[in-house]
Amino acid sequence: MEKMTIIQAALCGVVYWLAVGNLPFVGLWSLQRPLVCGMITGLILGHPVQGAVIGATINLVYLGFMSAGGSMPADMGLAGVLGTAYAIVGGLDTDTALALAVPIGILGTIVWAGRMTFDCFFVHIADKYIEKEQYNKIWRANVLFPQIMCFLMTAIPCALAAYFGSNYIQGILNMLSGKVLTVFQIIGGLMPALGIAITLQYIFKGESKVFLFAGFLLAVYSKLPLLTLGIIALLVAVVYVQVTSAMEPAEAAVIDDEDDEEDD
Repeated sequence: MEKMTIIQAALCGVVYWLAVGNLPFVGLWSLQRPLVCGMITGLILGHPVQGAVIGATINLVYLGFMSAGGSMPADMGLAGVLGTAYAIVGGLDTDTALALAVPIGILGTIVWAGRMTFDCFFVHIADKYIEKEQYNKIWRANVLFPQIMCFLMTAIPCALAAYFGSNYIQGILNMLSGKVLTVFQIIGGLMPALGIAITLQYIFKGESKVFLFAGFLLAVYSKLPLLTLGIIALLVAVVYVQVTSAMEPAEAAVIDDEDDEEDD
């Protein structure tokens, strides 16, 4: 078992803040993904490769992740940071780390709900700036104040959880050793199937079905490495988009001609 320092815990908190803070070029589309924040957390703890492996395992659960209408079904950024930190410090295997990370991600929705609730007060502050014609101060209500509150609600709790939680994780595992820990490992091993199944629901629609079966057969019988298969899939997707985009104007022209003939 390794010992986490205060500086490492603070850096883990900053990573979580950047992951969910909606800052430009970071956050929801990059750093929030458990694969990315897990790798960075591993780098902070001196094990970047192990952090990437653990983060990638956690990421499988969130392959079909979708946040619509301001809802947040789970906080995968917090799951990635704390799940990876606890796994590295406690010497956990990936399945056990995954079983711990998912409840942590669900707990993180409280942070999201709190942010969405308290952010509404900054809208009224912006209204006051507008009433006083202080337009140069609106950015404070839009960016500065929300980010300060976000930092207080994310970085500090995550840092405390990383530091104190990692110190007690080994004792908790000792208490759960035996059948309970085995159950956690089994649950963690099954969870990636859930994320893959949700993703397949989106793929298995319309014309995408053909590509699903074609990709499956190619992966099974070609024995090509994953990187090569990924490049082939990317090229096929680009060609498909180009072909369908070129066909749309022609189809639209045919429909217009048919409408003109019916009018005549």
